[in-house]
Amino acid sequence: MSTDATGAALAQVDQSIFDKAGKVLAVHLSYSSRAAQRGRTPAFPSYFMKASSSLAASGSTVERPAGTELLAFEGEIALVIGADARRVSVEDAWNHVGFVTASNDLGVYDMKYADKGSNIRSKSGDGYTPMGPVLLPAASVNPAALRIRTWVNGEIAQDASTAELIFSFAQIVADLSQQMTLKAGDVILTGTPAGSSVINPGDVVEVQVDDEAAGLSTGRLSTTVIEGTETFAAFGNQPKITDADKIDAFGTAADAGIAAPITGKEALTDEVKEKLMSVATATISGALRKRGLNNVSVDGLQATKGMKKVIGTARTLRYVPGREDLFKSHGGGYNAQKRVIDSIGPGEILVMEARGEKGSGTLGDILAMRTQVRGAEAIITDGGVRDLDAVAALDIPTFHNGAHPAVLGRKHVPWDTDVAVGCGGTTIVPGDIVIADADGILVIPPHLAAEIAEEVVESERQDTFVFLNVKNGNKIEGLFPMNPDWKTKYNQWVADGEPEI
Repeated sequence: MSTDATGAALAQVDQSIFDKAGKVLAVHLSYSSRAAQRGRTPAFPSYFMKASSSLAASGSTVERPAGTELLAFEGEIALVIGADARRVSVEDAWNHVGFVTASNDLGVYDMKYADKGSNIRSKSGDGYTPMGPVLLPAASVNPAALRIRTWVNGEIAQDASTAELIFSFAQIVADLSQQMTLKAGDVILTGTPAGSSVINPGDVVEVQVDDEAAGLSTGRLSTTVIEGTETFAAFGNQPKITDADKIDAFGTAADAGIAAPITGKEALTDEVKEKLMSVATATISGALRKRGLNNVSVDGLQATKGMKKVIGTARTLRYVPGREDLFKSHGGGYNAQKRVIDSIGPGEILVMEARGEKGSGTLGDILAMRTQVRGAEAIITDGGVRDLDAVAALDIPTFHNGAHPAVLGRKHVPWDTDVAVGCGGTTIVPGDIVIADADGILVIPPHLAAEIAEEVVESERQDTFVFLNVKNGNKIEGLFPMNPDWKTKYNQWVADGEPEI
């Protein structure tokens, strides 16, 4: 029999625990490693519910339904509520947690499409929430220093600490209690770190939670996967696999055997960057237009650094129209604006959607300086800028829609980051390549960057040849565009090393 830090015997998870669980609540994303894997970091926790009938004890089996392929494990820490909680503070929330134990948030991703976000079919199957085997008293553990590990067939798959939590357990309990009474016996699954993946019939998954400083452990929660024999009936949704769900189930596109879309940072190699920076934005615009991309320019903005050219990948920030109650909840403290600026880095350009609204600033000199210190390449906003003289004096180029002395809250609420935004009349997706100078701001889809870079260097060379010959008095006819005779002369000029004409 295990004991806690005081020497008292630790309780085992048994049927009585399941009988007391009126509801099972689960957090979508709470570990930074998982958020990085998903490519987004939420500002606040979000949740879904699982059926209490999905609870199971250690040593049980879980069925992968017949006709499905994507049953995935997620090792998690489960909180068992010990005292009813309604509108409790973060400071008081941990006092309402009775026990901590290991859990496995199993799900079949073949049915995720049918849930429309609810996770009812994919996550609430019988046996899809095993817990145990030992309950650790919440009062005896440090919730910020727990270790969670998951093994598949004896091989470690997850090993993380609650030190990397985006949201503390206390915040999660307090947040849920704002809208519902958490009853004694309710279970909260607190999210999984990176490393979860697909499992198959015959696989054995084990999850263990430890407070190593206190010498406490849940022991290994063991679940064996078996193959189901019953197919889904025709009167309900049938299993279906999408690439997106397959990637989610396996954890990464590579593990799912799917070629991931090329990212802006991957596409913007030193060679590609050098070629794109060597030509006029007008030349790049022509290459984009040849590919049917006409709405890829950010229009109507002014530049603080004249013709200085910048290039980078987009980090995005979206402002929604100002509303007093929303600004109160989203505008103060460490809001979306400050979070994206604190996380931006070299090679990135901050792009802000302000709906073309000039009636307030979207940032001032302090946040512009922070963006510069973080190493960002530029700032682009289709809204106003406060302290414009001071911002213009900084080294970082800023593209803006004019000066305004008012603070952000007069017109804007900082809402979310790293989402598709509309800026200056076009859509910019996080990771898009942005190139800008006073002549214009263009958006280049990453998958086109290499071929456009190659093409525009040649196009610019031809334009230079034409310009030099026009300067020398040659007429446009036959030269622009070049007829065969001029093309022959051009090829010789290139072979000669592009001399002055």
